[in-house]
Amino acid sequence: MNQLVYIFEPVYKPTLWGGDRIALYKNETLRLRHIGESWEISAVPGSESIGAEGPDKGLTLTELCKKYGEELLGHKCVERYGLIFPLLVKIIDAKNDLSVQVHPDDNLARKRHNSFGKTEMWYIVDSDPEASIAFGFSRQIDFEQLSNLVEQGKLADTLAKYDTRPGDCFLIPAGRVHTIGAGNLIIEIQRNSDITYRIDDFNRRDANGNLRELHLQLAKDAIDYSVKDNFRTPYAGTPGTPAPIVECDYFKTDILELAAGTGTELGHIDSFRIIVCIEGAVTITDDFGNTTELTQGHSALIAACSKNIRVTAKDSDSKALLCNI
Repeated sequence: MNQLVYIFEPVYKPTLWGGDRIALYKNETLRLRHIGESWEISAVPGSESIGAEGPDKGLTLTELCKKYGEELLGHKCVERYGLIFPLLVKIIDAKNDLSVQVHPDDNLARKRHNSFGKTEMWYIVDSDPEASIAFGFSRQIDFEQLSNLVEQGKLADTLAKYDTRPGDCFLIPAGRVHTIGAGNLIIEIQRNSDITYRIDDFNRRDANGNLRELHLQLAKDAIDYSVKDNFRTPYAGTPGTPAPIVECDYFKTDILELAAGTGTELGHIDSFRIIVCIEGAVTITDDFGNTTELTQGHSALIAACSKNIRVTAKDSDSKALLCNI
């Protein structure tokens, strides 16, 4: 491969609940309004990332996977998923509350939609003083009780609620009911799936005045009703070196905190890597000595065949998320 680090054009998604925070965070000017999501690295059909620079500029992520196979993805990724890129990276701006929703697991998603299930993680980039998220049940209920609560507009009251602060992390396995509250800016790393069952939308109406569709019966067999004492994902950062924050069956995510002017080497692993700059700016230096700069809110994909990647903070202390399978 002549190119080891890929930058993609983002895919912006206007939504009923979106705002203007993503553009401010990325220091970009957008003509679109009410942007709820920016899909940074995506192989979802209809919303595929397109290479923004380098020899492979203009190719979609799917085309790159087919062109380079294991060199880009890694042997274990191709063995498990073929040439399908398995993850999706988003930035989410919840100016208003998102619906209460759930995602199916692999078995149900494959049976109904011929798709992957959807497990995801959230990293809180910024949050308003009263912002929160809710996911998982705070008490034991069954589907009949859930349906009644939806009818009464009280389902959110049964979810475990967490105040959010920058740096908080949450892992949301498939089946766990959840909602993002207003005032949160979030990096989401998830599986390559766009299947969501909307359970409650607070009787909101779309631009045409219509109530949005709910998927209560589809959600019935997808929901995990288990109750836990704490659904938050704790972690401890280690300045100067990648420190794990999430590890599940589908991906592993580390946080990298670097003081200005310092850097670290990323050893070779049998997987592509995703780097999301969440604060400051970093420079990625590849095996050939080529450099790529990432400022906050921007992402890069690093080929699995790379062996000598160095990440360096530029003029200020910086943070990045590193993700692989």
